[in-house]
Amino acid sequence: MHEEVLARIADALDRLAPPPPPPADLEAHPAYVWRGHGLAPARVFDPLPIGILRGVDSQREALVGNLARLSQGHAAQDVLLWGARGTGKSALVKSAVAAVQAEGGRLALVEAVTTQLDTLPELFALLGTTDRPFAIFLDDLGFDGVGDARALRSLLQGGAEARPDNARLLVTSNRRHLVTRDIAEQASAINPRDSVDDGLALADRFGLSLGFHAVDQDTYVDIVRGYAETHGLSFDPAEAIGWATRRGSRSGRVAWQYVIDLAGRSGRNL
Repeated sequence: MHEEVLARIADALDRLAPPPPPPADLEAHPAYVWRGHGLAPARVFDPLPIGILRGVDSQREALVGNLARLSQGHAAQDVLLWGARGTGKSALVKSAVAAVQAEGGRLALVEAVTTQLDTLPELFALLGTTDRPFAIFLDDLGFDGVGDARALRSLLQGGAEARPDNARLLVTSNRRHLVTRDIAEQASAINPRDSVDDGLALADRFGLSLGFHAVDQDTYVDIVRGYAETHGLSFDPAEAIGWATRRGSRSGRVAWQYVIDLAGRSGRNL
């Protein structure tokens, strides 16, 4: 009787806290998601074809070349993609990985949540059990103080739990140096220069830094054209410009939003 009670209690506990899912096969999927504990295959990995990303030619060439080297097991850099919102940083990361995969590369993408950076050593340990190359993607990362940035800095280089040789970080940020530069903080430091240098040290850990900037009108229209042609849509450049003007911004994101609206008005789905 006592054993039956214990068995029922154990069954109830299992239902309340089911065992974690089995670890994902590190060789089987093009992309994964890391949410702090456990690696799961990405449900959908369908990036834009890299050829339709306009206005980022030099950034595309540099990133794809770096990822191709990583995929081949050669020396490769951690990458910081910084700049204005909506300028294609995240889209380029995913499209570049897919482009390398399309050429037969073993490279896989791992998108990690930026709110649980303290779990990255656990991810690194997992990825270090295979020789498959991985691009670890941290999207829209930024720190309000240098103290929060020091942990990531040590994971990039020099720390006891630095990322393994078969993995490199791809980080997007709206801030060139990742850390907010607080004038008041600098003024209160014993040595203001030390405060500035400490904030810049994290960005310096990235061997490849790619800047993205607000596009001019011609480039914006060209971005719209690339999206529209890919989906068989006709568009009026003046209307596309008016769409951007009403939003106060010209960017790849605004261009894509215009194309979504255009497709909807045309009775199409994307």
